[in-house]
Amino acid sequence: MSQKNKDVHTFHIPVMGLAFTIDSPIKVAKYGISSVISIVDDFIIEKMNEHYSNKFKLPFTAISTKIEDYRAKRITSYLNTVDTIVKETFENLKKNFEEKNDELEKYINLFPNFSELKQSFNETFKNNTLKEDVSKWIQENLNLGSIDVNIMTKIDKTNYVKNTPLPLKFNDAHAALRGFANSNLESSVVLSAGMNPRLYGYFEEFEDFYPTKENYLKKKIILKVSDYRSALIQGKFLAKKGIWISEYRIESGLNCGGHAFASDGYLLGPILDEFKNNKETLTKDIHSILQNALHNKGKHVPEEPLELKITVQGGVGTAEEHEFLLDNYNLDSVGWGSPFLLVPEATTVDKNTIKKLELAKEKDLYLSNISPLGVPFNSLKGNANEVIRDYKIANNKAGSSCPKKFLVSNSDFSDKPICTASKKYQNLKLQALKESDIDENEYTKKENQITVKSCLCEGLASAALIDNNIIQKGEDNGVAICPGPNMAYFSKEISLKEMVDHIYGKANVIATNNRPHMFIKELSLYIDYFSNKVNEVKESISVKQEKYLTNFQNNLNDGIAYYQRLFSDFEFNKVTLLEELNTLQQNLFDIKIPVLVKA
Repeated sequence: MSQKNKDVHTFHIPVMGLAFTIDSPIKVAKYGISSVISIVDDFIIEKMNEHYSNKFKLPFTAISTKIEDYRAKRITSYLNTVDTIVKETFENLKKNFEEKNDELEKYINLFPNFSELKQSFNETFKNNTLKEDVSKWIQENLNLGSIDVNIMTKIDKTNYVKNTPLPLKFNDAHAALRGFANSNLESSVVLSAGMNPRLYGYFEEFEDFYPTKENYLKKKIILKVSDYRSALIQGKFLAKKGIWISEYRIESGLNCGGHAFASDGYLLGPILDEFKNNKETLTKDIHSILQNALHNKGKHVPEEPLELKITVQGGVGTAEEHEFLLDNYNLDSVGWGSPFLLVPEATTVDKNTIKKLELAKEKDLYLSNISPLGVPFNSLKGNANEVIRDYKIANNKAGSSCPKKFLVSNSDFSDKPICTASKKYQNLKLQALKESDIDENEYTKKENQITVKSCLCEGLASAALIDNNIIQKGEDNGVAICPGPNMAYFSKEISLKEMVDHIYGKANVIATNNRPHMFIKELSLYIDYFSNKVNEVKESISVKQEKYLTNFQNNLNDGIAYYQRLFSDFEFNKVTLLEELNTLQQNLFDIKIPVLVKA
């Protein structure tokens, strides 16, 4: 058995929010496009399972929260439903070619013009009149996109029955992993948000993550990373348990959507270069560790390293950037996220939010402090979630009822953690603030820091309910959309074909001529981020803070030097890129780290 179906496309659609890509595989996998479902929210998953089961006339049995292990069972059930629908629609696409099926034509027309598969298809139809020959070619050459899933490793709270904590395996991320592992899917789980050793250890319990005698992995791991060192540490950690990482998915720390896990000034270009130069060593070293672990477990030991991919996502916006990333860094795929929020054929976003995205400019897209996780979060000014939150604050009703509790993390006021966006937490925190002895300016600042937190569990999920006319229960927290800065350059709702044609250079959907190169944009974002960090300590700086900021600045300067060398070899737009780079270098130079005053 082969390790996997050959990829049809050189791009993938990353996970977005809790609901924006929750049904993307149903929409695009039949065209060979891979996408990622978030499996954080089992409530929305249960709703979507019922919706699609009814739509495709599949049997559906509701899974009550009173049932043991309901979270994992809901996830397994929905993933199996998605798998059934995708395979059924794909088989229909392949079987009906003799009827000049529009879906088959759409599948083929999405390929880039230079695609060998497209050329082979045209030759087959041109030279063969026998139905059997054409049918054989279709069966042998057309492949589904992958139905991958995403788990945020840090969303792994302990769950309770009444006041009794449940065993570790019932924690949120553990249950989500079990839900995927028990499903019929043969695909990958994307692990994001950093390392969770307890969760990583749980992989050992599922046979599908170990190679068969044919060196096939039924279920694979994609690790989202922001630098090479992190990839090496986590790759070795899992290999010692007999678990192989099949793909390292590099994401820009700031030029991305959703939560922004900023690096210490490491820029995307140099990071990609490091992966390119060390891929062979990475593969060899981790394979050796894997072999020892599998041998000690008495499992099949592959003689040669299993497949290992390097992919990237974050801020790509043109066919030229797409092709450059693939060719210059020997990448296997490039993720296109935020632009697909304007493609209803691929993602699920309600009409009102799409209109706001169409109108969004650079000034409307910002890095906010709304996430209860305490991690910077990409936001759109004026989104419904923000409007409702601000209305509550103005009417002294700050905070959410917190019905889902996925992001609970604070134990200041109780043994059980509560969410910093919850009404309970914010009321207690505001009461403590009122009793403190601080001036009015400091009071207002701290009050805003408390009430700015938003209910993302509801905000990032509700678009799917609204768009599919599914009744919502409880309070309305509004849609919280989380596009990356790249969203500013895409300004209209577009079809799937238009978007894919844009990716492959067959069309252009960007109206403005002022979009910066993705590397320039990311550098600009990091310099702004660095400037804000410096301003935070301008009154008083510690030894630790000075060391952090100096290292950050040095890494940015190293990145600028790398881009100066890189852009000097460009044939197109070289002068402009180097000028923009010099301007940003001067901006960085003008930012002065406060001097540490020694006692």
